[in-house]
Amino acid sequence: MSRLFPVNFPPFRLVLVAAVAVCASANSAFAAEAGTQTLGFVIRDWFTSVYNSKFLDECPEGLATSNDELWWRGLSKEARAKATNNGLLQQLTRMPVAMRRGPNGENVCLNPTSVVDPPMRVIEGKYSFGANLDGESEGDATAKSCAHDNFVHPDGTPGVDNQLYRLVGCVYGWRKGGLPDLNAHEGRGTSGLGMTLIEITGVTDPRNSDNVTITFYRSVDQFAFDGTGKPLPYSSYNIDMENGQPRYSDTLKGAIKDGVLTTERGDVRLPFYGNYHFMHPVIKDMGLRMEISPDGATASGQITGYYNMDAFLHYVGGMVGHTSTADDCPAMYVAAHELADGYPDPETGQCTHLSSAFDVKAYAAFVIHPDKQTASADQR
Repeated sequence: MSRLFPVNFPPFRLVLVAAVAVCASANSAFAAEAGTQTLGFVIRDWFTSVYNSKFLDECPEGLATSNDELWWRGLSKEARAKATNNGLLQQLTRMPVAMRRGPNGENVCLNPTSVVDPPMRVIEGKYSFGANLDGESEGDATAKSCAHDNFVHPDGTPGVDNQLYRLVGCVYGWRKGGLPDLNAHEGRGTSGLGMTLIEITGVTDPRNSDNVTITFYRSVDQFAFDGTGKPLPYSSYNIDMENGQPRYSDTLKGAIKDGVLTTERGDVRLPFYGNYHFMHPVIKDMGLRMEISPDGATASGQITGYYNMDAFLHYVGGMVGHTSTADDCPAMYVAAHELADGYPDPETGQCTHLSSAFDVKAYAAFVIHPDKQTASADQR
């Protein structure tokens, strides 16, 4: 192998090209064009992007009231003492009872219209992470968006759309480090479900390439970990196939400049697993901005786009542990319909999507195409 490279070959390029050479027989896509390479990554971290100030300035009325609190406040003092063992019965234990506070014992998270709760406290602050998805900086309605208040990015960029953050940002469990995202994160790490693979083809230079194609797949392999429990870079992952075709394979065009990958926008269907739910939401007008580390082993950035409101509410409604997330499903259901800002229904005018942003971190990976691997083996 050493005779293939000059003595002063940069370490990152040496690792990358050597790795591609090893992978070539298993993944012939990297050689689709002469002089190009393929970069691969597996996403490990996926967290809802939320802006948290030190003193909750973005939630001037305080955090959102929880389902659990609404339940026990609706009881008499004597019934409350009995149902909670004078407050000693922890929230997770009383959750099944607290959630069934509908007039006929309905689970209010599975049936959010069964009761009418006080309005939900939502974000009223100025700042948010995210991107301008509709091209409108003043929050006016467009052909693909409803009128809404825009945010300013912490770096001063105006016109940021992130209504998902506005919806969940005052919910205790959805703030940074909260249970829903953290539990989903750990579940993906231990189960290997819902793992997204990113394959970047047409790369002429790992740090600067003007025209690349980014394809999103699902892995059927679990994460490979090193001795410290962190994902091991440059591990191999087979993509999910169905009837000889990738189950997920949406693509975006993009470019790499100074090690930062930026894509154009398009509709992308992604695998998702979290809190015992497996879904495959289509993020409309999705864009990815990801900074690749100098050694190429990791990358981190943000995914932005319009998230389907019904899919998100379905995820929240079936989530285990609502008392720990401290949300109120009926109030969130109403607020989501009021805040949705993307893709109006042509008949009702009601927007059906929530602008959103997600922080992601990925590790370098070999994306293995089983059909191409088999074809390569047959030719030997």
